[in-house]
Amino acid sequence: MLLMTSCMDDSVIENNPLDIADSQKGVFIVNEGNFMYSNASLSYYDIQTKTVYNNVFFAVNNLPLGDVAQSMTISDSTGYITIGNSGKIYVININDYSYKGKITGLTSPRYLSVINPSKAYITDLYAKAISVIDPVGLNKMHEIDVNSHSEYYQHSTEQMVLIDNEVFVSCWSYDNKILVIDAISDQLTDSIVVSKQPNSMVVDKYNRLWVLSDGGFEGSSYGQDTASLSCIDAESHELLIELKFDQLEYSPTDLCTNGTKDSLYFILGNWGSTDIQNAGIYKMGIEEYTIPSAPLIQQGDKYFYALKIDPSSSEIYVSDAKDRLQAGTVLRYSGGGNLVDSFETGILPGDFCFK
Repeated sequence: MLLMTSCMDDSVIENNPLDIADSQKGVFIVNEGNFMYSNASLSYYDIQTKTVYNNVFFAVNNLPLGDVAQSMTISDSTGYITIGNSGKIYVININDYSYKGKITGLTSPRYLSVINPSKAYITDLYAKAISVIDPVGLNKMHEIDVNSHSEYYQHSTEQMVLIDNEVFVSCWSYDNKILVIDAISDQLTDSIVVSKQPNSMVVDKYNRLWVLSDGGFEGSSYGQDTASLSCIDAESHELLIELKFDQLEYSPTDLCTNGTKDSLYFILGNWGSTDIQNAGIYKMGIEEYTIPSAPLIQQGDKYFYALKIDPSSSEIYVSDAKDRLQAGTVLRYSGGGNLVDSFETGILPGDFCFK
């Protein structure tokens, strides 16, 4: 009992350095773990040596990561790991995985975006507000109210993209908006309507914003749209292109772009599409304006769960969540779709963050 108490108390942190060779280029894998089980974990993969190190946060700090790790952001040598159901963000040194502090006073944090050296935004699933924090002092300064006062629980806030002095924020859960925040005044200035449940966004080489919407799900009280891929002019906020998927049951997720920002990638069918033959990772040029008919990488008997593209090499990283209860696997592919490596991680590998 005493051992368990000491391990759960993040006011008393141990420091147990890991005997790991200095790694200059790698990727952190944020393993969600199971809801209410507090078994989230952090893995690190050395890209050059093809070596994976699991549970690095716990191994160094003798502290469990928490309940449902959502995402990770790196700024210089600092990593910010959002722990949704624990309502906090752990801050680490990305070179030795040691604990540097925590951000609290959050409801259900999703993503953190560093706006400038003295300001960062944190989105939240339930707070109906975006937290504005000092990324150095780790204190919450104020909130940006985004409550729509709708009959649905809007606006939940999800991913963020900073373009010039505006932050575009997707509202995924029971929503169909991209919010626009003035990053200087911290004010909500506009909103853009897209198809239901926009889950991911990227910026292409022309500074256009691409948004992937999964359309919701059958039986939802909010209704269901056909999933879509939208292109928005970041300056005028005008919807330029909207590409609809063929079938209502398709649930595309994890929109990404390559290092040169001229191609889009996403997962199709990972929410149980009946068309298993076409499930997988899709690639589309930003000037094709047509949803591809076949995947670049077939899902097969795997369960593709999360996708990211290495911005320096354009290699593809995708996780296989298996049955969502056992340790997952990450598969590393070349930009052309050839398997380079695979390795085991923690339960539900749900996000990647490149060092």
